[in-house]
Amino acid sequence: MEINLVSDTVTKPTEEMLRTMFHAKVGDDVYKQDPTVIELEAKAATMFGMEAALFFPSGTMANQTAIKLHTQPGEQLITDKLAHIYHYEGGGVSFNSGVSCCLLDGNRGMITAKQVAEAINDPEFYHSPLTSLVTVENTAMKGGGGCYDFEEFKRIKSVCDANNLKFHLDGARIWNALVATHDNPAEYGKVFDTISVCLSKGLGAPIGSLLLSDAKTIHRALRIRKMLGGGMRQVGYLAAAGIYALDNNLQRLADDHRRAKELGAVLEKSSWIAKVEPIETNILIFSLKEGLNENVFIEKLKERNIHISSLGHGKLRIVTHLDYREVMHSYVLETFERIVVK
Repeated sequence: MEINLVSDTVTKPTEEMLRTMFHAKVGDDVYKQDPTVIELEAKAATMFGMEAALFFPSGTMANQTAIKLHTQPGEQLITDKLAHIYHYEGGGVSFNSGVSCCLLDGNRGMITAKQVAEAINDPEFYHSPLTSLVTVENTAMKGGGGCYDFEEFKRIKSVCDANNLKFHLDGARIWNALVATHDNPAEYGKVFDTISVCLSKGLGAPIGSLLLSDAKTIHRALRIRKMLGGGMRQVGYLAAAGIYALDNNLQRLADDHRRAKELGAVLEKSSWIAKVEPIETNILIFSLKEGLNENVFIEKLKERNIHISSLGHGKLRIVTHLDYREVMHSYVLETFERIVVK
């Protein structure tokens, strides 16, 4: 029994999802003639109180499209220093849009309206790049799956409006945040100019993200997606997986959150643990006591068929997900209680 807790991206479609995909009605989505894609886009847009949505092969492409929509080369965006768009999108901010990043020292990957206001460059001071965009990530991956207080989003939005800035949400794990906080997704459409949402993590679809916005912006996004090579043909087979995921796998994310917290509780009692970061959703970040080798620990777990990942700088990560079943969870809990690390 292999137990992969490296990421929630490792999930595979269930038999029910595969059957739904097999029976999907499809067309050519490059011509916007795939009925299942159209259904998925309308479904997601309605959920978030947005006018329109566009299906993408990846969250990275959706985020990069949003950045290009809202900026011009030479300008600057504001984001947290742990942001996915900065660390894990291959330098696309600079390569695709010619934009620099003003990185803020937030709390576990989450920034405040006060920090944003203080970071905005004077638009009349032409020696500095023009600030044009603010991006946030919910949940904050490198912050351990932390969830923003929605009131902070509204405060940041006020700062953006006052300074003529656009506001983008990287919602790769927005579903986890919504389940944890019970926020109404329709309220998000009132705050953000664009939102990216991912279907291939906790929801269990094999591929796919969506970019949500007003109809005019999504029409512009269609051209950028084409330029980036994101046009797909009979992609309704994949969109069907996304529809199934939204209909069936959303509320079960609470199980992932529970299991992550239970793992954290066991780790906190372990003599070989230095720190367990706060756990709000399905991501657990922890560190070993000084002098213990994290690579040795990872190998010890591999010998027991448990796979986790390193974030570097002494931090280890566990991510619970759809394919991490209760029988696996019991085994991992027992392993953590018994393993000797020295």
